[in-house]
Amino acid sequence: MADSTAAAGPQPRAHDTREAVLFGGVYGAVLACSMVAALTQYGHTSEASRRYDALWLLVTACASALAHGYAHYIAERAPHQRWDALHTLADEWPLVTAVLPTVFLLAGAGWGWWPPKGVEYPAFVLNIVILFGLGLVTARWSHRSWPASVLIGALDALLGVIVVVANALIK
Repeated sequence: MADSTAAAGPQPRAHDTREAVLFGGVYGAVLACSMVAALTQYGHTSEASRRYDALWLLVTACASALAHGYAHYIAERAPHQRWDALHTLADEWPLVTAVLPTVFLLAGAGWGWWPPKGVEYPAFVLNIVILFGLGLVTARWSHRSWPASVLIGALDALLGVIVVVANALIK
């Protein structure tokens, strides 16, 4: 007797939760750094502009998550069930979640909780720390020693800095 799943064709690839969280975390941290650099490039540092920056970063993260989820959905081109597209899009939540600390920093500056001028520096440091943390965690999950994991985390953070600087120079 033939397997009914084989007759239906290949099933869409289930994305590992760990993989999705790590991908979304890295993508979100780099996106947040790049967006803050681009939005502050023109020197707008008023409270109103920081509220706008926070909203714009959140909208950009949601649009990026939708685009990435849609790309997964299209690339897998397997027979889909009714709600597979929504599940694929929902799987992109880590990307949006990763930008929320930066959104909070920008919004807080916009609401007057801290000075709006110079908030891009703590945002940059925060996202580099997130990249370091993700590198450290993945290295530990791979059973690397603590010294090796710290080195890997530092290299991942450095790579993030290089990507952000390259994005800033391109724009």
